[in-house]
Amino acid sequence: MQKPRSDLRPNTADYETIPLVKATGFREYDARWILEKEINLLGIQALGLGLATYVHEIGQRPRIVVGHDFRSYSLSVKQALILGLLEGGMEVLDIGLALSPTAYFAQFALDAPCVAMVTASHNENGWTGVKMGANPPLTFGPDEIGRLKEIVLNGEGVNRPGGALTRVEGFRERYLEEITAKVKLTRPIKVVAACGNGTAGAFAPEALRRMGAEVIEMDTDLDWTFPKYNPNPEDHAMLMQMAARVRETGADLALGFDGDGDRCGVVDDTGEEIYADKIGLMLGRDLSALHPNATFVVDVKSTGLYKTDAVLKSNGADVVYWKTGHSYIKRKTAELGALAGFEKSGHFFFNAPLGRGYDDGIVAAGAVLAMLDRNPGKKLSQLKAALPDAWTSMTMSPHCDDELKYGVLERIVAEYQALADAGGSILGRKIVEAITVNGVRVHLEDGSWVLVRASSNKPELVVVVESMRSDADMRALFSEEVKPRLANYPEIGAYNQEL
Repeated sequence: MQKPRSDLRPNTADYETIPLVKATGFREYDARWILEKEINLLGIQALGLGLATYVHEIGQRPRIVVGHDFRSYSLSVKQALILGLLEGGMEVLDIGLALSPTAYFAQFALDAPCVAMVTASHNENGWTGVKMGANPPLTFGPDEIGRLKEIVLNGEGVNRPGGALTRVEGFRERYLEEITAKVKLTRPIKVVAACGNGTAGAFAPEALRRMGAEVIEMDTDLDWTFPKYNPNPEDHAMLMQMAARVRETGADLALGFDGDGDRCGVVDDTGEEIYADKIGLMLGRDLSALHPNATFVVDVKSTGLYKTDAVLKSNGADVVYWKTGHSYIKRKTAELGALAGFEKSGHFFFNAPLGRGYDDGIVAAGAVLAMLDRNPGKKLSQLKAALPDAWTSMTMSPHCDDELKYGVLERIVAEYQALADAGGSILGRKIVEAITVNGVRVHLEDGSWVLVRASSNKPELVVVVESMRSDADMRALFSEEVKPRLANYPEIGAYNQEL
C-alpha cells in the first residue's frame, strides 16, 4: 500500500498518483473530510484497503455492505472505496443509493458483519465521509478508528486475493418492508415529511404512508444542490420551514430527516420544535408503560427530567446517562440490553421488539406516530405540556485548542469530582452525583445539572446547564457557577457569551 501524504495539491501530477489523506479526517467514531482538499479518490481507495486490512486483523469475516448518500460525488467516492476493499480481499455487497440505517439493516438482512456507508450526513456540500462497523449493530468507536488511522496513514494496508463485488438490486423495498411492518396507525394522523432534498426523500414519505399516515411532502425531491437549506433537523432554517408548513396545513406534526436518514427532528401541532431529549422522555413514558422496568440510555447533554420523572419511576424505568455520540449511545444501549437509547442530536436507538439497535430516523418517526396513535385524545403539544418544567440553556462552545482541551477538561473534571466527594454544593444545592464518562455532568439535589465536556470534532469545550426551578436560576447556574470556573483557565478563549 502506498503511504498517503497530507500536502498534495489538486491539478498536479502527484495528486493524480499519490493518495491524499489528512489525519484530521479520522474523528472519534467516523471519518470525514472535505473532498479534494483533505482527501482525494486515491486516498479514499487507501481508506478502503485500510478498512479491509483492519477487518482481517481482528479476525472478522470479510463480507461488507456498502452504500452511498445523494451527493454529486458520493457514487465516485463509494467506487473508490470499493476498489480499496477489493484490493484487501473483501466480499463487497453494494446496495446502491441508501440511508445509513438502510446499510445497517443490510448487515442483518444480507448476513454481512461489516458496513461502510459513504455519507456526508447533514454537512454542507464538499464534505464526504464513511460510517463503518464490523459487529452489527455497532459502529466504530475511538479504538477502532484509531487503529484504522494508523493502518492508513502508515501505509500498512495489505493486498489480499479473494475480493468480489455483488450489486444488490431492489434493496430499498426490503428495507421499507422491515421498518413499516410494526407500525400500523388506527386513526388519521397528518404529518409533514421534511427531507431537505436529501436522500431521505426517496424513503421517508413512502415509509410514513405505509404506516398509515397522511403525508404532506416538503422538499422531498432529491437535489444535491440543497437549494433551500441543508438537510439537518437541528438547523434553524429547516425547523422554521417545518413549523411554517405545519401552521399552513394544520398538520398534527412535522418530522424532519437529516441527509443520511439516521436522525429525526420533530415540530408539534402548534409549530413549536420539541428537542430530541424531550421527545425521548415522551417516548420513554409511553414505552415504559408497555414495557415495565425498561432501561433507557440517554446522552449527557439530555434533560435531567429522565432522572426525576414520576411517570418513568412509576413504570419502574431505569435511566443511564452516557457519552454523547451516536457510536457511544448505540454501544451502551446494546451492552445494557436497554429498550431504547436517546441522544439530544436526534439519534434514536431501539432494541427488540422495536428495532435492531442502530439509529434510524424513520423508525424513530414511527415510534412518535405510534405514541400519538395510542393517545387519541391528545395532540403532540399536549403530551409535551404534560412534562414537568425544566429550563435548559443553549449549547455553548468556548474555544479551546484541540491539543489543550482534554488536559483542561481533566482538571475541570477533577475540580467537580473533589467538590462532590467533599459533599459540596452549587448555589446552595448539594451535589448528588458527578457523571464523568464524557467530561463531567454534575447533578444537584433538585434535579438541576451542569455539564462541561470537550467537543469530539471541534477545538472547543461544550457547556450546558439546566434548572428545574426557573429560567433565572438556569442563567445563574451559568453566570455564577460555570463561567467563573472556566475563567480560571487561560487556555480557554475569551468567553463573553451571556445567556
